[in-house]
Amino acid sequence: MSLGDQIARNLPYLRRYARALTGSQATGDAFVRATLEAALADDQLKSSLEGGRVPLYRAFNKVWASAYMDVPDASSEGSHESAAQNRLKSITPLNRQALLLTTLEDFSIDQAGEIMDLPPAEIENLVQEAVQEIDRESSTSVLIIEDEPLISMQLEDLVTSLGHEVCGTAATRTQAQEVVAEKTPGLVLADIQLADGSSGLDAVDDILAMDSVPVIFITAYPERLLTGDRPEPTYLVTKPFQEQTVRAAISQALFFGSSRPLG
Repeated sequence: MSLGDQIARNLPYLRRYARALTGSQATGDAFVRATLEAALADDQLKSSLEGGRVPLYRAFNKVWASAYMDVPDASSEGSHESAAQNRLKSITPLNRQALLLTTLEDFSIDQAGEIMDLPPAEIENLVQEAVQEIDRESSTSVLIIEDEPLISMQLEDLVTSLGHEVCGTAATRTQAQEVVAEKTPGLVLADIQLADGSSGLDAVDDILAMDSVPVIFITAYPERLLTGDRPEPTYLVTKPFQEQTVRAAISQALFFGSSRPLG
């Protein structure tokens, strides 16, 4: 496989990481572009990317770590973009990196250490500190839009174990509308493909038309959302998922208080 093909295969996931790290699709993509431009200008860096995901993320993190505060001025962004950027400044950047790498991106502790140029023991400490920081959020009500009963029950157990309330579950867009008619959730976990052929994307759009709430998509087809053709969800978990990944995404979504995909 050529270097270009390798990077193209890993790029959607690097963009997902960048978006979650910065709280913005536009800012995350800007750092990804800067990483690729740096690689084009440096033959040694470009050659290192043949090693796969780890060196690609390592190159990205070097760019981000050298200028992570150089994000767009919050005053020039939309209201929820401003809120995300303001909250981002209040959490330790290294902690957030370590948490995202080992949960959302599923790197091992050793791989995360290589990416961040830190010893594994320090990565473990950073992850623990990050969890403590972002788990200070207050509890909320959660709507689960999922048509597979076993997965729905697993998510219910996970949500309640975190101290949140499940305000309802839905296997179709219509059922989701019925739940929201009774109570507006504080967080939505949504699959894309639903039981009757309806779309979780449409169900979420219905909810966001009424109120602004954080949304986490949990899907077996992340490439359908990571196209760059439209504003993408900030929080996207791939099936089959690890519970730790969903826990981290919930904490992050509540931490940022994001609603519509950040653009």
